Amino acid sequence: MKTSDFYYNLPEELIAQIPVEPRDSSRMLVMNRQTGELQHQHFYDILDFLNKDDCLILNDSRVLPARIYGIKEKTGANVEFLLLRHIESKRWEALARPGKKARLGAQFIFGEGLMMGTVVDVLPDGNRIIDFSCDGNFYETLDKLGQMPLPPYIHEKLKDKERYQTVYSRELGSAAAPTAGLHFTKELLQKAEEKGVKIGYVTLHVGLGTFRPVKVDDVTNHHMHSEHYELPRQTADLINETKQNGGRVISVGTTSCRTLESVAQKEGCVKASEGWTDIFIYPGFQFKVLDGLITNFHLPESTLIMLVSAFAGYDNVMNAYRTAVAEKYRFFSFGDAMFIG
Repeated sequence: MKTSDFYYNLPEELIAQIPVEPRDSSRMLVMNRQTGELQHQHFYDILDFLNKDDCLILNDSRVLPARIYGIKEKTGANVEFLLLRHIESKRWEALARPGKKARLGAQFIFGEGLMMGTVVDVLPDGNRIIDFSCDGNFYETLDKLGQMPLPPYIHEKLKDKERYQTVYSRELGSAAAPTAGLHFTKELLQKAEEKGVKIGYVTLHVGLGTFRPVKVDDVTNHHMHSEHYELPRQTADLINETKQNGGRVISVGTTSCRTLESVAQKEGCVKASEGWTDIFIYPGFQFKVLDGLITNFHLPESTLIMLVSAFAGYDNVMNAYRTAVAEKYRFFSFGDAMFIG
């Protein structure tokens, strides 16, 4: 398939700039992936589409306030850093802008001296390796200094950092939110459990590769970025029990989906596992775990719309997106949801 096959026309005004309140009041397009039939609902109606003995798999990764602004010690130049990957101790891989101000050996001051940073390596792709130093806990200091790394298509400033976190986030490490989960409230999750829906957690730390465009014409030539995941034993057991009891395994988001299918592909079954995945899911992929998917509306020609098309069928998905545009759904990270079952 060609990358251009996944293009659709999206008016800019449909790109959501701020989250709706409350979280579960967003709209939800419901798709039957066998027939392609569509229904227009709201996210708080999700319970009507979940059955007793189904399980929801949530990604509990928490977004780092990973955008920080430093002042170059010698020249006073301002440089923006975006933390991408924790390497060890207080050493991180980061994007620097402008890069020419962050050459090897350059030192930076953050937050009027709350933290210092030194560029110790420049990678072939231009990313920097930074050694940071601060008094006390690095993450507490980062929380004081950092801003949420909102996607480039969001131009409004976020008033409340927690609105770019899911209500169940707990494992720090993502450079972007697993946005399908932003629609859930604690009360909605509790109601799901009361209905007999089981809830399990995986961790996949979302990298900024999520937003990198596919630059090849032939989809099969695209190479995915790598992200760290963990599927704990308790969740593996829950998934296997759900399958045995005839329930459905419903992934909340493409990140949870990639975790489950990575483990099934690597291990040959669902079992406790931890590692790195660069799995690329596009039409023709054979799903081993997923029975349902909750997701947002994704960018044209992105790996995420390709994943959704692999699960629900290319024609079904492209028709759903055309319908969503016509019905003026809100798109991308702070936008509306799809439930595919």
